[in-house]
Amino acid sequence: MKTQRPISSDEEHQVLQFRPRISSSPSVRQGNGTVRPLHAATPEPLDLSRYEQPREEPDDFRHRMLANIAALAFTIALTAIGIWLAVSIADLRRTQDCVLMGRRDCVKITTPHI
Repeated sequence: MKTQRPISSDEEHQVLQFRPRISSSPSVRQGNGTVRPLHAATPEPLDLSRYEQPREEPDDFRHRMLANIAALAFTIALTAIGIWLAVSIADLRRTQDCVLMGRRDCVKITTPHI
C-alpha cells in the first residue's frame, strides 16, 4: 500500500538566512534597502517609574491585609469542606458496595464506652 504524501511545490517553502547583529546600536531598514542607525534622543532609565500614576488616595494596607486574611479563611474552609465531602462519598461508596455484595453487617455501629 502506498503512503499518501501531500503535494508540495518549492514556492510554498522559503528559507530565510540568519544574519547576526554586528553593531551594538539597533538599526532601522527603510523601503529602498538602506539601513540607518536608530538613536534615542535622550537616554531614559529602564524602570517602571514612567508608568506610575498619582493616586487620589493612599493605599489602605489594613483593608488589604483583612481582605487577604478573609480570602485565606475562605480557601481553607473550601478545602476542609472538599476533604470532608470526599471522605463521606468514599464511606458511602464502601457501604453501598458492601450492601450490593449481599452482606448484612455493613454499617458501623458505634457504642458508647461505659
